[in-house]
Amino acid sequence: MTEKEYNECVTMYADNVYRFIVKNLKHAANAEDVVQSSFQALWEQRSEVQVEKSKSLLFTIAYRKMIDHIRKHKRMIYEESMGAYDRYTEQGSRNLKEVLNRALERLDDTKRSLVLLKDYEGYSYEEIGDITGLSASQVKVYLHRARLQLKDYLVKIENVL
Repeated sequence: MTEKEYNECVTMYADNVYRFIVKNLKHAANAEDVVQSSFQALWEQRSEVQVEKSKSLLFTIAYRKMIDHIRKHKRMIYEESMGAYDRYTEQGSRNLKEVLNRALERLDDTKRSLVLLKDYEGYSYEEIGDITGLSASQVKVYLHRARLQLKDYLVKIENVL
């Protein structure tokens, strides 16, 4: 990958990678750090990277860096998500975006990432498997379970409202 191709990669995929990471981390500054370190890692590997595989490699790097970040800050993330859920139930907000974000927060890190990669970013099962290191069949199973959890949560919220 040349410097020009790398710059084009940054232009084309920076927003998608950032959106994927910030949806998982729920903190813009941390997401920016992860995205920046992901692009730095891609830059350092650019001589071995094929341009047509740069998007997949970039998401793989970003996913792994995000998982590392989550492991370092796990307690803090769970406390914030539970506090946000408590505030929601007290206020009875009907904002669909908030409800969906809260539903995603209730999923574990792997399932949340899979849902975001499939439903928000549009990756195939095989591409998600390459990014996460899971087989395509594992991706399908985890996605099915995640969607069942989302459905259960959304049905409970609907009954409360």
